[in-house]
Amino acid sequence: MKIWTIANQKGGVGKTTTVVSLAGALAKQDQRVLVVDTDPHASLGYYLGIDSEEVPSSLYDLFIANKSLTPDSMMRSIVPTNVVGLDLIPATMALATLDRSLGHQEGMGLILTKALALLSDQYDVVLIDCPPVLGVLMVNALAASQHIIVPVQTEFLAIKGLDRMVKTMLLMGRSKQVKYSYTIVPTMFDKRTRAATAALQQLNEEYQQHLWPDVIPVDTKFRDASLSHLPVSHFAPRSRGVKAYSKLLAHLLTQGSSHVKVSG
Repeated sequence: MKIWTIANQKGGVGKTTTVVSLAGALAKQDQRVLVVDTDPHASLGYYLGIDSEEVPSSLYDLFIANKSLTPDSMMRSIVPTNVVGLDLIPATMALATLDRSLGHQEGMGLILTKALALLSDQYDVVLIDCPPVLGVLMVNALAASQHIIVPVQTEFLAIKGLDRMVKTMLLMGRSKQVKYSYTIVPTMFDKRTRAATAALQQLNEEYQQHLWPDVIPVDTKFRDASLSHLPVSHFAPRSRGVKAYSKLLAHLLTQGSSHVKVSG
């Protein structure tokens, strides 16, 4: 089971769109896909047409259960979507209380890792959507992942936010003695603007080693797809956005990447 985390400490860069678009592309390939929403705003659930406050169980319940988790309790927190092969563990606003209520307890950073291990026979790929805030939820998402996907909008301020995300992965990696495997994905690229072209050039100069050598373009079909509560692959399969995410997925599947344990 592959586990990919989509993270950036800046909001509005396309994290949720990337999660849903990759999930949709994988489902089209008959993969069994689970998406996990660790953001208390629950945008991932709303994108997929699920009111996370109305579900009987959510990611919050898994964190509260912690040591008493079982495969059955995990399955109770999974909600099927209207896309065949795509399931969701939804977020709720209650997740926002975890840092205060549980953040200092030992082992809190590995709850999601242990929970997903109980589902290893149920899914081919897990995609984790992160909040734009460093806390117990992002720590769990990064720790559970085998590869981190970092969407970054092709504009100057988003690149400054990328600096923070890379530093966070470096600091967490040092504390856990691992070297994180990650791919930076330029998003919302508009080739008509000089600002976007300049931002892409800066990304190439500063992050070439980890940069996906292509872009996700601006495409109104992403917004239309979200209004229809569908991945863009299922809403507008011939759109530019679908072609771009298909290329990204093919790239990610050939990486074979995982975090590397380092000595020190």
